[in-house]
Amino acid sequence: MSGNTAPLGMPAEWTPEQKLFPHQVGFTCPPHDWDAAPSDFLRIAPASVGVHGWMLHVPDYRHRLDQRTRNFDMLEDFASVMANNGADVCAQVGSNWVHASGLGVQGIADFCKRLSDRHGLAFHMAGYAMVEALRAMNVEKVALNAVYHWPEWWQGTAGFLREAGFDVLWAGNFVDQGWFETQDDVNALRWIFGGDLARKSFEFVADQAPNADAYLANGMVNFRSGPNGQPERMLHVTPDLEEMLGKPVIAHDTALYWRIFHSLNLAPVGLHGRLLESLHA
Repeated sequence: MSGNTAPLGMPAEWTPEQKLFPHQVGFTCPPHDWDAAPSDFLRIAPASVGVHGWMLHVPDYRHRLDQRTRNFDMLEDFASVMANNGADVCAQVGSNWVHASGLGVQGIADFCKRLSDRHGLAFHMAGYAMVEALRAMNVEKVALNAVYHWPEWWQGTAGFLREAGFDVLWAGNFVDQGWFETQDDVNALRWIFGGDLARKSFEFVADQAPNADAYLANGMVNFRSGPNGQPERMLHVTPDLEEMLGKPVIAHDTALYWRIFHSLNLAPVGLHGRLLESLHA
């Protein structure tokens, strides 16, 4: 019998040869939404990429901005557990968290850098990824299709973009555009809309701001544009919208994916709009 009674344990650090995938990405999302981002991202990623998810746990979550503010420190927990699991990049889904934080644009940039440095990975937030993407595309004038977001939400996003230095020529949601009478009518559909509304709503926004350099979509809207009416996010409809409008269309989902790929020094498989296609260069 050996005299060594020290408990057995796993190594404290992950080495490259121990990782399941050469490039590992962790996603988190709001507490009360099934998040399509990990699936969408994985479907366009090279085979070297693996994805892991972690849903924020707020049992009484009701999609209020003050709940995001109170639970902002959960993002630190997310980065910590993902780092422990060997993630190279952490991605936070939910565009409102940046302006709900009250930190401002530079404060969010500092927050992302602080978490990245502290946990030894790249930490990105969807709301700030939009800012980074627009800067990389040399965009100055934008128009915001606020889709399903109610006024407090999209006005916060518009304010965040203005603080970042962009000229927001027009912003408004589906109610402002005339597709629904009330915000309650929009909310009842739980972020999923008819497949033709993507084109109609962006045509409307382009008519309001024909001089915009790019057209934006807020949040993680879904359209029934897939096979048999399956919901699809902006990632899937962006190429058709850009062909129709003749200008870049950038949404919070595609901006976040672009930022992740940029950190991984990878490009997506296939063509998914001008922003993501810029990674092929």
